[in-house]
Amino acid sequence: MLNIEISSSLLFCLLPLFLLFLISFIFTFRSSKESSSEQLPRSYPVIGSYLSVLANKDRLIQWTSDIVRSSPNLTFTLRRPLGYCQVYTANPATVQHILKSHFSVYEKGDIFRATLSDFLGDGIFNADGDKWKFQRQMSSHEFNTKSLRKYVETVVDTELSQRLIPILAAAAADKTVLDFQDILQRFAFDNICKIAFGYDPQYLLPSLPVAEFAVAFENATRISSDRFSSPFPLIWKIKRALNIGAEKKLSSAVRHVREFAQEIVKEKKQELKDNSELESGDLLSRFLSSGHSDETFVTDIVISFILAGRDTTSAALTWFFWLVYSHPEVEKGILREIREKSESPVYDEVKDMTYTHASLCETMRLYPPVPSDTKEASKDDVLPDGTVVRKGTRVTYHPFAMGRVEAEWGSDWESFRPERWLERDAQSPGKWKFVAKDSYHYPVFQAGPRICLGKEFAFLQMQRVVAGVLRQFRVVPATQEGGAEPVFISYLTTKMKGGFPVRILERVIN
Repeated sequence: MLNIEISSSLLFCLLPLFLLFLISFIFTFRSSKESSSEQLPRSYPVIGSYLSVLANKDRLIQWTSDIVRSSPNLTFTLRRPLGYCQVYTANPATVQHILKSHFSVYEKGDIFRATLSDFLGDGIFNADGDKWKFQRQMSSHEFNTKSLRKYVETVVDTELSQRLIPILAAAAADKTVLDFQDILQRFAFDNICKIAFGYDPQYLLPSLPVAEFAVAFENATRISSDRFSSPFPLIWKIKRALNIGAEKKLSSAVRHVREFAQEIVKEKKQELKDNSELESGDLLSRFLSSGHSDETFVTDIVISFILAGRDTTSAALTWFFWLVYSHPEVEKGILREIREKSESPVYDEVKDMTYTHASLCETMRLYPPVPSDTKEASKDDVLPDGTVVRKGTRVTYHPFAMGRVEAEWGSDWESFRPERWLERDAQSPGKWKFVAKDSYHYPVFQAGPRICLGKEFAFLQMQRVVAGVLRQFRVVPATQEGGAEPVFISYLTTKMKGGFPVRILERVIN
């Protein structure tokens, strides 16, 4: 009898969803005619603009970017099913409004936290209020220490010289094709695990092994991200309750990640207990040594840092190497700068690689690692352009679109031109001087109180990789013969669809 009641309730819950997808099927062809339009998508009763969203599900970032850039004040409201609304903006004044001046109003919100809570728990990137403030203060203290900076330098240089460079040298000698996106992700994963946990997953080895922790983390990230694409949270919640489909895979991946992480936490606690004089540079040891012994709390925050450092730098570097190959004049400028430095440049030298720094910023203007980010209004508000925001409305700022606004970047915004970040240094003729952009016009590293703590370390890692790789090798896209531009896709971070196959060539010194 109980089974019959459960089945009846389930059918009752699923019936509206079935009707929604039936309507979607009927109107998909009609909505596809709208998909290329930059005008506001048509909205229908009950389902809102879901049909247009469905028609553009494989290019949501590009689609919403086209609409927001053609909208008055660079802001538009997307009608979601059941009367929900989502505001998209590329307006710097609005970005400053939600990320700084009205920071307390715009939180991660219930939808975001619920969607990622299985994976991230109450970690810093999934927390609001006092939980976030406490973790931010604690993390900020550690990120500002010289000892952590030195530890990060050592980790990056070791991974670069002992793993990445030998793998590229072998590929050049054997004339093999590498998926450079995969290589850079492995490099970044090893780095961030060492920095966050003091644990080496050995993901970047010549055999390119299948590391269970890395695979589980990738699956947890991808499937958690896919939850945001569901028209109703009820859909993935039902699947989770029934432990079926993607939610079954997510449950398994999250369990593996968290059990593995908690085991490392326990081992680290015991290690520090047995030897109180032990000096470990990783974040986990620092948190535990400062008295934060709650295993769940520490696990949550460290998993958040792995997520932040795992794909962001590798995504930026993947697009960077493709753009640099496509623009030989930029590559020449970077090489000139690299050759002015020592064979293994120390941090202060890498930090002064102005043209390389500008090239990385220009890459992230066109292909930001996190192409959009969403907040939720905790109370009614009005945006600077007059848009009314009701409590519970989600407001998305759009770095991908912001990097393509002609009024901000000029008529040549489509061009990859690092010089837009530079001016000639009057005190040093022939030298460049970097000109930073306001973080609310270029929120690639967020802005306001939540601005990225690891920004400096991210640039350190990326510039060390660029110097180490381009000094010795040319990275040549294996598909260049066909002239195909990589396909931009996005989960929580951006990727190239199908990877980035390249040939590695030993550089000939002229």
